[in-house]
Amino acid sequence: MSLAAEAFVTQIAAAEPWPENAALYQPLKEEQILLSDNAACLAVQAFLQMCSLPVQVVYRANAEYMSPSGKVPFIHVGNQVVSELGPIVQFVKAKLYLQWCDDATVQEITHPRYGSPYPWPLNHILAYQKQWEVRRKMKAIGWGSKSFDQVLEDVDQCCQALSQRLGTQPFFFNKKPTELDALVFGHLFTVLTTQLISDELSEKVKSYSNLISFCRRIEQHYFEGRAKDSTFRPSLIS
Repeated sequence: MSLAAEAFVTQIAAAEPWPENAALYQPLKEEQILLSDNAACLAVQAFLQMCSLPVQVVYRANAEYMSPSGKVPFIHVGNQVVSELGPIVQFVKAKLYLQWCDDATVQEITHPRYGSPYPWPLNHILAYQKQWEVRRKMKAIGWGSKSFDQVLEDVDQCCQALSQRLGTQPFFFNKKPTELDALVFGHLFTVLTTQLISDELSEKVKSYSNLISFCRRIEQHYFEGRAKDSTFRPSLIS
């Protein structure tokens, strides 16, 4: 079970009920949030919807620095703060690579978005600091020297494994969604709906029809009627 799921289960099983004023903090949704962070936020929101747990989404430019773990999203539940998400490892690595190791994406998308809430020169300083931190981590896990084609191959293998596991079932464990469904949805949906320099990443996902149907199913069941929240635009629902 993921760290997020364990935390949620702990909260749900606690003596006190889930509070009505629970808040999920994430970066600014229009101009700041990055691909991997948006995926994590979507995954948490999807899982909370599946569990029928109310939460107010709060957008803060400094959400990353407010989080105890330095990662977003994080949830303020009563007197406790739950942070960090156990993601789909290959997708996280691939998206971090694309955001911070692909030079064209870094210059045209990542740096402007990441630094958008801050004045000059802080916007550049923080963006380069984050880029150095991510590239150091990518190098440590053996992704520093990967080519873009190798990253796409890893993504394709991940999609193939997910597609085979899902099969013709509505969810990964048949009829009822679990935290795995929320995590997969968050990452796949973000890849499919976020505009990047290259469409090759989303095209890999689109080649698996059951994964596309899975994302539509989650969106329709748990997020339909929330079209005013641009977190979920553009929609996959046709």
